[in-house]
Amino acid sequence: MAAFSDRNAAHWAFGDEAGARCNLAVVRLHDDQLEGAADALRPVLDLPPAQRNRGIVVSAQRVQRAVGHSPARTTILAQELREEITQFSPTTPPHALPR
Repeated sequence: MAAFSDRNAAHWAFGDEAGARCNLAVVRLHDDQLEGAADALRPVLDLPPAQRNRGIVVSAQRVQRAVGHSPARTTILAQELREEITQFSPTTPPHALPR
């Protein structure tokens, strides 16, 4: 994870870090670690709207599905996490106005 989160690395990319964090969250959910999954996902959910590309949103939605299948799915934390992911959407580029 450290290699993906070092913003000073020559080949660092926020999308790669976000994908790695989403994967880590899913793995933690499979290990019944809801809090650990939420911690792994927090930096992704905190991304500014301009960085919420389609790939990152799809990765976050994979975490959302995993939360829904988790034994902890009925906990308050799981419900809050699923709702926050629902609100996490990609940016929509501005459309050009017709002339």
